[in-house]
Amino acid sequence: MGAQSLAVPCGMLALCLALAGTTNPGFVARITQAGLDYAHQQGIAVLEKELVQLKLPDISGDYRVRHVGKVHYELSSLDLRSFHLPYSRISLVPNVGLQVSISNAFAEVDGNWRVKIYFVRDHGSFDLKVENIYIKINLKLGSDTSGKPTIDTSDCSTRISQVRVHFSGKFGWLYNIFHSVIESRFRKILEGKVCENVVSSVRSEPQPYLQTLPEASTPEAGTELLHWEARARHCLDVSGGNLLPAFPCHLPLAHPSVLCFTVTARIDAVAGIDYSLVAPPTATAQSLDVDLKGEFFSLAHRSAVPFSPLALSFPPDHDRMVYFGASSYFFNTAGFAYHAAGALVFEITDSMIPKDIEFHLKTSTFSAFIPQLETMYPDMPMKLRLSTSSAPFLNIGPGGVSLKPVVDIQAYAIFPNSSLAPLFLLSLTGNVSAVIDMKSSHIVGNLTVGRMKLSLKHSDVGTFQVRMLQSIMNILASSILLPRLNARLDQGFPLPLPDRIQLFNVLVQFHQNFLLLGADVRYQPRGRR
Repeated sequence: MGAQSLAVPCGMLALCLALAGTTNPGFVARITQAGLDYAHQQGIAVLEKELVQLKLPDISGDYRVRHVGKVHYELSSLDLRSFHLPYSRISLVPNVGLQVSISNAFAEVDGNWRVKIYFVRDHGSFDLKVENIYIKINLKLGSDTSGKPTIDTSDCSTRISQVRVHFSGKFGWLYNIFHSVIESRFRKILEGKVCENVVSSVRSEPQPYLQTLPEASTPEAGTELLHWEARARHCLDVSGGNLLPAFPCHLPLAHPSVLCFTVTARIDAVAGIDYSLVAPPTATAQSLDVDLKGEFFSLAHRSAVPFSPLALSFPPDHDRMVYFGASSYFFNTAGFAYHAAGALVFEITDSMIPKDIEFHLKTSTFSAFIPQLETMYPDMPMKLRLSTSSAPFLNIGPGGVSLKPVVDIQAYAIFPNSSLAPLFLLSLTGNVSAVIDMKSSHIVGNLTVGRMKLSLKHSDVGTFQVRMLQSIMNILASSILLPRLNARLDQGFPLPLPDRIQLFNVLVQFHQNFLLLGADVRYQPRGRR
């Protein structure tokens, strides 16, 4: 029981991540001491409840009392009424794993006693107070020969400084004479029982469940947006800095036995995010920093990214419980993945133009600027196909986020049989700024387009003044293209967070080559909304 609750704070540290080559991270996650303390509080609260459920054995024996003789005693129906853990801490221990240290704990036990002195028998009740309990538990993560995960206690020790027992009953005063014997025996039993319970719980519940984990599956296209799926799950073996495969993100408990990150987050039918580990976590006196790959990829065909992440100068902030550093590489791989998947092609037809705009996408509209259209393709519907020859590339700096996309706009006339006739090809460039925020554990964004510039790349209808089309393109961009892009960005991209973790008190800062997101954490137990 105890080990299950200890896994709540341990889960904040045992980040479940996948192995990758050593390189600069595209994404950095930091858990500060404040975050560790919060996770620890949640775990200790559960551990207190579970320790109260300890089953204590009956105690019996013989003891010789001066001037009285041999006394046979029996203690039964031992009930652990309370177990309080007022002082505790959790920390990383090099070459060991995770250590939970508890001090000045205390407990209360009551039960029944029965004694026999010669031919005299008596019985009654007793109260026992246990004070100054010290518990130290080391948890070690590993893997078996088949590569499946293991979790076990590498060390557990319990030390009790003081036990006081009081007997009540007709001859209670007599039995209190040999209380030291009872206290000594109870101390040894409880010291062993606490650790026995921890070791047994780890081996009998989490470990067998780990062995039932299915193999990681590859996502298929077409599932609903923002569906998370585990392609591969790994956990950190903090004892050796290794990564272990297939650690569980959820166990069938009232609280998570281990809080894990899904290594690959599927964000839509086109792309996913690789949150695998690129280097062992770095523990400092204030925080635990974890370097993640932070790379978007196409679900249909994953190809190598033609650029590398730059080194991040992560600031020493510790006011929030967690921080995330999303580099420009992280965002630019999104553009690369969607472009490679052909998802950055956008078509505009007349039916997409808002009803309140007195404008139709037809050759008769454009013939005011291109007279030859009326002769070649009189009053025919048109279609505009927007695409990029290369993936958009954004820049992040102290002033914010900006990008200068280059968009090709191919115009077509649509024949009654739906075949297309190419009309002209325009190139559109402009300054785009982005506002980035964090909402519901997702990175969200909103784009604003500045001044746009049009140029003619090719024409199948003769020459014309491109600048005359500027107002039309402004309308199409502001009323159709931008709202659709911002609607998608408002859905956001998931952060690498454990299940049922909520973020609040959000901080957003722009630094050179990366975005810093900070937040406090709130754990949402199952069944609560």
